[in-house]
Amino acid sequence: MRLTKSISIITFSLVFIIFLAVYVTLMFYDVCSNTGNIKRSKLRYEIYYDSYEANKSRQVTNPIFSRRNTNPPFTQPVKVLRLTTTSIRIQKSFLFPLYSSCLHQTSSNDSSPFPSDFLFGTSSSAYQYEGAYLTDGKGLNNWDVFSHEKAGEILDGGNGDIAVDQYNRFMEDIQSMNYLGVNSYRFSISWSRVLPKGRLGRINHLGINHYNRLIDALIRNGITPFVTLNHFDYPQELENRFNSWLSPEMQKEFAYLADTCFKHFGDRVKHWITINEPNQQIILSYLKGMFPPNRCSMPFGNCSQGNSETEPFIAAHNTILAHAKAVQIYQTKYKKEQKGSIGIVVQTSWFEPISDSIADKNAAERAQSFYSNWILDPVVYGKYPEEMVNLLGSALPQFSRNEMKELKRYKSDFLGINHYTSYFIQDCLISACNSGDGASKSEGFALKLIQKGNVSIGEVTDVSWLNIDPEGFRKMLNYLTDRYPSIPMFITENGLGELQKPETTVKELLNDTKRVHYLNGYLDALKAAMRDGANVKGYFTWSLLDNFEWLYGYKLRFGIFHVDYTTLKRTPKQSAYWYKNFIEDHVRTRDVTDK
Repeated sequence: MRLTKSISIITFSLVFIIFLAVYVTLMFYDVCSNTGNIKRSKLRYEIYYDSYEANKSRQVTNPIFSRRNTNPPFTQPVKVLRLTTTSIRIQKSFLFPLYSSCLHQTSSNDSSPFPSDFLFGTSSSAYQYEGAYLTDGKGLNNWDVFSHEKAGEILDGGNGDIAVDQYNRFMEDIQSMNYLGVNSYRFSISWSRVLPKGRLGRINHLGINHYNRLIDALIRNGITPFVTLNHFDYPQELENRFNSWLSPEMQKEFAYLADTCFKHFGDRVKHWITINEPNQQIILSYLKGMFPPNRCSMPFGNCSQGNSETEPFIAAHNTILAHAKAVQIYQTKYKKEQKGSIGIVVQTSWFEPISDSIADKNAAERAQSFYSNWILDPVVYGKYPEEMVNLLGSALPQFSRNEMKELKRYKSDFLGINHYTSYFIQDCLISACNSGDGASKSEGFALKLIQKGNVSIGEVTDVSWLNIDPEGFRKMLNYLTDRYPSIPMFITENGLGELQKPETTVKELLNDTKRVHYLNGYLDALKAAMRDGANVKGYFTWSLLDNFEWLYGYKLRFGIFHVDYTTLKRTPKQSAYWYKNFIEDHVRTRDVTDK
């Protein structure tokens, strides 16, 4: 009897120990892993959404306090959220030795690589956000004219007349930023709002006043303004008078815009971007003719005017020199007193050779040279990439000796990097190649592909050009670090767009698990690249809000806040909660490590 009882006790003890070991292992994984972090974010989101649905009849609007880093002002949901957070803390307290060890497993892997002055933010642009079409003295810009005259070119026929009305609602959006805990906001100046007729017209002081109010409100809330001078839109007057970027006159116009903004805002703005993604803008505007002024030639597109073999390189040349003039003005006239920094933003993609052949490896390098290096090499080194010079010959404009000197003398203080996806690259210079994106001489004879046989470059999404490949992001940052050493970088855009289909519900849009998955992977890749040696000073996700996404209109949603385009109500998605938690966790981890 005693033997049987002893066996039962031993058996029970063993079962209990096994159960406890399994429980501790699972809790350790949940507490320490990114998966656990995503799961907790999803739980918080689901609790929030159920309460949001229940409170619709009470006309609950934006769940944000005006105070910084506070919880959403819902009485019942906040209690539940606090209980959820408390239960996680209890798990961590119960497993404190394990939690502590997972926090400090190795400094190379688990300590936060983000320094105390690292900027976490969100990005936007004037035309995509502001609205206020022709309000307070604003003039017509190129996108106003294009979206009205060629509405059929836009997926839903939409335009930026109202957009998400940030012109009138920026205080509400700043409250949303406060809730997220971001310490910076990237926005752009509407050129036609400040200088409706360019340098030959008057300064629109109502436009200046608007940006003063926005900048002051950001600073009052502890948010650093990160300002882009030009993000695709410019006064239509400049197109009508001299064909905008095809003329050297545009250099003078842009220099005047820059000087005007430095003068009126530079006492408070310490981070300036001259031009957003000139490489992408020029390809879409002058090579493929899809963006205004819609110039191209066959076989790239069926435009009424343009030359795809020469005009992209003329426009880029003027853009690079316009950037250089703005940098010169800032560094010689304003920097000493204002103590800010200035740079440029390019679009980047990682280009992976489709095979190990020398031809495909060379093609991948050409693809970089005809895309991001096209702009960055002149900005940093004062000359075009060797691959472009060799292939294009006289089609590529030349910098004068004085221009090269000025480019080298007035260098950018930082490089802004917009990055979303990756491609396989196949050589088309010496190899048989199908026609397609990148296969032409004007693009470097480097065909872009998203699949190699049955293997995709990354996880497929609803957006044809956007596959999820975090490792490509890490490779891109390491490549840029090697090519442009010692120049700091900011990740000025990174995010996932989701196409809204007719059957898509609001709840599905709010429960954006794929965006959380994307952000988690790319921010992990960013941390890895920084540990590899990439000098990255900030990260801005695109975008704070769903907005007008150019040719996609309002059908493609990149926001971590959902926008109801009928009421313009903003509602945080699961990704907003995840991003908030990510920032908090890394600030906390950094503080613990520093101690």
